[in-house]
Amino acid sequence: MTTAPRTPSEIDRIADAWVDTAAELSPALATYIGRFEYNGALDDISPEGQERRLAAAKETLATLQAAVPVDDVDEVTKADLAGDLQLDIDLHEAGAHLRDVNVIASPAQELRNVFDLMPTDTVEDWSVVSQRLAAIPDAIDGYRATLREGIARGIVPARRQVREVITQIGRYTADTGFFASFAADAAPAEGHLPASLARELSDHAGAARVAYDGLATFFQSELAPAASDQDAVGRELYALHSRRFLGATIDLDETYEWGVEELARMVAEQESIANEIKAGASVEEAVAFLEQDATRKLHGTDALQKWMQETSDRAVAELGRTHFDIPEPIRTLECMIAPTNEGGIYYTGPTDDFSRPGRMWWSVPEGVTSFDTWRELTTVYHEGVPGHHLQIAQAVYNRAELNSWRRLLAGSSGHAEGWALYAERLMEQLGYLDDPADRLGMLDGQRMRAARVVLDIGVHLGKDRLDGSGTWDAEYALDFMRRNVNMPDEFVNFEVNRYLGWPGQAPSYKVGQRIWEQIRDDVAEGEGADFDIKRFHMKALRLGGVGLDTLRAALTV
Repeated sequence: MTTAPRTPSEIDRIADAWVDTAAELSPALATYIGRFEYNGALDDISPEGQERRLAAAKETLATLQAAVPVDDVDEVTKADLAGDLQLDIDLHEAGAHLRDVNVIASPAQELRNVFDLMPTDTVEDWSVVSQRLAAIPDAIDGYRATLREGIARGIVPARRQVREVITQIGRYTADTGFFASFAADAAPAEGHLPASLARELSDHAGAARVAYDGLATFFQSELAPAASDQDAVGRELYALHSRRFLGATIDLDETYEWGVEELARMVAEQESIANEIKAGASVEEAVAFLEQDATRKLHGTDALQKWMQETSDRAVAELGRTHFDIPEPIRTLECMIAPTNEGGIYYTGPTDDFSRPGRMWWSVPEGVTSFDTWRELTTVYHEGVPGHHLQIAQAVYNRAELNSWRRLLAGSSGHAEGWALYAERLMEQLGYLDDPADRLGMLDGQRMRAARVVLDIGVHLGKDRLDGSGTWDAEYALDFMRRNVNMPDEFVNFEVNRYLGWPGQAPSYKVGQRIWEQIRDDVAEGEGADFDIKRFHMKALRLGGVGLDTLRAALTV
């Protein structure tokens, strides 16, 4: 899998230096990629901190544009990093940071989420955790100052997002919430914390709770009254976010029409499989039938975690023998139940040295205690192997060829999530979803992703509703989603709020899959009888994370 180490070029050095700069400017990002030297700090998200990020991006972009590529690796790095930096600049100038409030990926969540990835094995680890807890009040002060600047400039988030985040904060700061539990349960792998450190952790966790409660008060008293009644962000800002999540520029109107057609195809495929599960059954009847099948049900998060791990381990072992070259460090994937109850399922990559392996996380909503294996089997393949884990960990592993930016920071949601959906269909083609129930579960996810293309573009661009009853809005979006997924209502509500507050992200899955399939088909057509899909997959994955426009250019030359 590896090749002789590549002599670093000037462009490699620029890219590596950008990783160092990004890690220093964003200690949370540093933790995510396994750079632990900043673990005692948090991001400065004040207006001044935001300006420092902008200046650093502009300086690096200018240096990069003046550099001359020496080979194909450099060509990919320069094109992709330049596009990424320019988009950072464009989003800043559009004021995106001034309205950065949503239910899943804004500073309100990210300041808490980073603690999930911190080492906690030793007393020293917990001492660093305590330092980072102590940094939360200042970080929140900076966030509040940035949002206040947004209010002053009339660049504000949607009121719906503000109100939902207030509720989330209430869960973080409750007596049984994250901060109280995190401090109370603190313990190294062996032994106990010194009493002085335990008190310090408790004090800093308490201060973090107070700071978060203060943020909720600010949201309630200042931000919510100034916030927008409109969930839609409009075409101009949406186009920027779409580029961010795809690493590609697409025709939004054509993509919307394609999404409508793709949704119809998914529905027809589901209806055909429903008939296989139970003769003459509708999709809803087939789902109801499967939900009564005790052999396909898990009870409790312990059973869910065990099933996830066993399923993942089996996929790694079998695919590693047959369809992919999977090196030993990548064969470890930990399946985890997240310490929150927000409803998301997500993957975090390994550290650069694989000391922290890739992890699949499931944030189970409160009140959800049973899980259907037929519905979730494809999720394990999506998040694990051959999905996110194989893709992301392979880039980390390919350090002989890829600089640290290409291994750790490059890429887009469309590249990663598009590959993961592509991987789901691949597992069907390889026979892992031969059971009609498992295929129905896969199609349930694929149908949901197609519906999200229509919903997301429809709402944010103010498209006409499919039934002709007016313009897309949140109420219609929620009803539309309920009609197109078979999920508990807690999931559906969270998902729709996510789309409304995170424009362009949800379509990147299905649109990314579309672009991956287009690229594969273009390469197959060009190579004719010489086309080998295993070779195609590994060539694509060896590039690391890139934008989809860069991927197309690199593979179809």
